[in-house]
Amino acid sequence: MDISFFWIGAGLAFLGYFIGDGLKNFKNSKGSFSGYPTLIKERDLYLYLGLSKEEVNELLSKFPDAPKVELKGTTYYPYQHFIEWFSSNDIYKR
Repeated sequence: MDISFFWIGAGLAFLGYFIGDGLKNFKNSKGSFSGYPTLIKERDLYLYLGLSKEEVNELLSKFPDAPKVELKGTTYYPYQHFIEWFSSNDIYKR
């Protein structure tokens, strides 16, 4: 009988551990880039790049191959992919 209480106690301890461990990341469900949106509308891109609207418009017209997604007539830029493309191609040096 004492052994069965031991296993019940051990099971409850493990249950508490796993529930507590899962709750640690409950509010951070977006992952490591949680401060930034996944997709950015074209009109808001300048805010995330730290450029003026005119500079962004010039950049996009100069490099039409920039990573983008078009959904229902609206152009979005995948944040992480766009930043990697932007920095790997040395776009800001041209």
